[in-house]
Amino acid sequence: MGSRFPSHQLSNGLYVSGKPEQPKEKTPTMSSVAMPYTGGDIKKSGELGKMFDIPMDGSRSRKSGPITNAPIRTGSFGGAASHSGQLNSASRGSASVGGVPGSVSLKKTNSGPLNKHGEPLKKSSGPQGTAVSRQNSGPLAPVLPATGLITSGPITSGPLNSSGAPRKASGPLESSTGSMKLHSVSIVNNQGVTHLSQDDEYSFRKSFPKPILWAIILLFVMGFIAGGFILGAVRNPILLVVVVVLFAVVATVFTWNTCWGRRAITGFISTYPDAELRTAKDGQFVKVSGVVTCGNVPLESSFQRVPRCVYTSTSLYEYRGWDSKAANPTHRRFTWGLRTLERHVADFYISDFQSGLRALVKTGYGARVTPYVDESVVIDINPSNRDMSPDFVRWLGERNLSSDERIMRLKEGYIKEGTTVSVMGVVQRNENVLMIVPPPEPFSTGCQWSKCILPASLEGIVLRCEDNSKIDVVPV
Repeated sequence: MGSRFPSHQLSNGLYVSGKPEQPKEKTPTMSSVAMPYTGGDIKKSGELGKMFDIPMDGSRSRKSGPITNAPIRTGSFGGAASHSGQLNSASRGSASVGGVPGSVSLKKTNSGPLNKHGEPLKKSSGPQGTAVSRQNSGPLAPVLPATGLITSGPITSGPLNSSGAPRKASGPLESSTGSMKLHSVSIVNNQGVTHLSQDDEYSFRKSFPKPILWAIILLFVMGFIAGGFILGAVRNPILLVVVVVLFAVVATVFTWNTCWGRRAITGFISTYPDAELRTAKDGQFVKVSGVVTCGNVPLESSFQRVPRCVYTSTSLYEYRGWDSKAANPTHRRFTWGLRTLERHVADFYISDFQSGLRALVKTGYGARVTPYVDESVVIDINPSNRDMSPDFVRWLGERNLSSDERIMRLKEGYIKEGTTVSVMGVVQRNENVLMIVPPPEPFSTGCQWSKCILPASLEGIVLRCEDNSKIDVVPV
């Protein structure tokens, strides 16, 4: 019997009203497979490794067995992880996630239930709305090597918390003392650092030619002998008086140059005309003034710990009284004597004020350098205020220097990055690199007759910098 209402038969034989439904196309479903923890190894990161043509690990199966040095991290935020097998070592720590402090404890288990695939079961207790479970596929990768990226700020070492910040610890400052000693040892053993001694300073007695000095002494000895003989034989003192007057004049000139020679040389350097690096020829002796920047080996001052320096100098002086000890074998009484000196310099760059060009100053790797850098008094120590400076006592202890009843004075000078410096040397052009190197022969300042200053010789590269406390440093 026909009907107005359409009907159709189902697959099980039952008739139902209505038209049969049209078969719908099945929408593709996307499923995500949880990747194992890679520990920072790109070879275990699946498709990411294929993008960089890095061969992947052939084995992905998890095995039940001993796992060496595999820390398991579980936190109060609901994360749990477990391994089936024996754990050889575990550690404990604390961390905070998302700014919420939480406790992280490392569990040590020897066995546990496995599923049908041989994998450890994930455990959870109670309803956890935001529970997160993590399964580690093996030991964590070690700390990644340095990438070579230049960053600002100090380099931190030691344990880090979960946010990447250095973990704070309280206790004795043995690590900081050890790092200071390691830093000083690294500077001493670095071939790129030139270690200067007291012999590299200007001294009129050392710069004056020795043959001329001995010839003058011999002439005066012969003049005194002849004047004394004539005075005794013919009672004529004229020759002896002339020799005495000449000796007094020469002695005065020598004393004047000994006392004021360094100031005269710094005045000569300041009045020497600046050259323009753009037009300077290869092999030309020039003076360049500009702002300095550190090279490959930045230095740090010894006592004040001033970072990013191109030149550092720390000297300790002692005053010798009538019955006090001498600071060095040539230390005279009632004078200040040098006890120890630490002076270092390394290669650096200077930007010329005249042309704006940048040149590499080769002062490292044992180059000959004559520094004229002013030092300032950092601290004066006497028996009454010795205990008021623990930093000074620590500095003496690092160098195995005694701190007995002595009157001491510590001076320090440095050239920090951004300081204005005058450099005298020879221009050398090597392809596209512009350098200032030490001259092959000493440079003479000539006679300064108006100041009664005799000629002085300047060896190597000459560095001139005023007291850093009186000048402004240009930030670079």
